[in-house]
Amino acid sequence: MKRLHKVIGLAAIALVTVPLLSTTPVWAQLQQAGQTAVETLQQKPQVQLQLSAEQKFVKKDEKGQPVTNWKPLSQAAVVHPGDVLRYSVAGQNLGDRPVENLVINQMIPAQMKYVLNSAVQPAGIVAVYSIDDGKTFVANPTVQVKLADGTVETRPAPAEAYTRIRWDINAVTNAGTSTNVSYQLEVR
Repeated sequence: MKRLHKVIGLAAIALVTVPLLSTTPVWAQLQQAGQTAVETLQQKPQVQLQLSAEQKFVKKDEKGQPVTNWKPLSQAAVVHPGDVLRYSVAGQNLGDRPVENLVINQMIPAQMKYVLNSAVQPAGIVAVYSIDDGKTFVANPTVQVKLADGTVETRPAPAEAYTRIRWDINAVTNAGTSTNVSYQLEVR
């Protein structure tokens, strides 16, 4: 939205200076500038996000090797502690202009824990995590652990500490393009 205001602000400045340099009548220039501003306001990015969930099932094949299958999770589904769910967020720009700085932010419910290293995203996008309910995000959260001898050591945060996962899609998402991200959670 800031970018849009900058464009309108620049158009207003041009209205003051251009009439002195142009042979086009001032009224015609005002109409053209007004039409440009209206067209800019009408071109809105429209991002559609769709969240889906699947439950993990592991069976053994005829050779005794584990085979993983994912089945869509219905609203009537019952899950139990230890069950693993995969959440996928599909985003698509349905608008007629690029979207900048798209952020997908997902909360990890208290009844679940993040499955470490399960985030999947397109190349060039990095998942970041919060262990403080979204106040800060980092790629590799750490915690301070006090050892028996009284010293404090920094260690990777345990899966139970993760409270949110976020993808900052800093690149421009062009009109008509889509992106998909996913992550897994285990029921506590």
